[in-house]
Amino acid sequence: MPICTTRDGVEIFYKDWGRGRPVVFIHGWPLNGDAWQDQLKAVADAGYRGIAHDRRGHGRSTPVYDGYDFDTFADDLNDLITHLDLRDVTLVAHSMGGGELARYIGRHGTGRIRSAVLLSAIPPLMLQGPNNPEGVPQSVFDDIKAGILKERSQFWKDTAVGFFSADREGSKATQGNKDAFWYMAMAQTIEGGVDCVDAFGTTDFHEDLKKFDVPTLVVHGDDDQVVPINATGRKSAQLIADAELKVYEGGSHGIALVPGDKERFNEDLLDFLKK
Repeated sequence: MPICTTRDGVEIFYKDWGRGRPVVFIHGWPLNGDAWQDQLKAVADAGYRGIAHDRRGHGRSTPVYDGYDFDTFADDLNDLITHLDLRDVTLVAHSMGGGELARYIGRHGTGRIRSAVLLSAIPPLMLQGPNNPEGVPQSVFDDIKAGILKERSQFWKDTAVGFFSADREGSKATQGNKDAFWYMAMAQTIEGGVDCVDAFGTTDFHEDLKKFDVPTLVVHGDDDQVVPINATGRKSAQLIADAELKVYEGGSHGIALVPGDKERFNEDLLDFLKK
């Protein structure tokens, strides 16, 4: 199994497909690198090298009890990039992974980075407050943590519905989408599940976004029931110099997985990579 051992001894599992300019995919919560299989194949078939890792405590990486904060995640990503000696990299991040991408640039700069893609991503800030009225109330994050602790298997089944906007008329989300979400979520540690809620709910990425100096594509669905576009995607596109924003009408939080949306995203991604 391809493994990168981090500076603190955590084993990070990753997939490494294809040859060419590297494209590193960073998954969301509570998923793992398997969420990117369609995109890994798309970029590898197009002549790029696709890489997707499992965050610590997720999937096949070490099921640690602590370290579920964005400084640690960003340093894990840096360990992977330096371990593979990747350069001229395009980083593609979904949801919570967008915070990992932002904090990586905030802490490690863009010396190895060519461009970035934020998909349904959490920056600049999820938590609702006086300066972020479009955000998510703290009570929602408290309910998520309570649901995980009460009975996480059923909680993940219930959560999959909103993740894919499967409760909307005309939704193209499949039962397979929901089953895959549950399967990946159950491979996350329960401690990671809870701690990540605090991390992605309250971490402020405004200063990290100001350090972006590479071409950036922001993609977000306007029916995202998990990460509201007005608090995140639209603001990130304004904060990042020369960022391009693409809004998917009716798009859910799970754009990269739902039939129809994932093909559109793959096309947009490949077009962006050619630039």
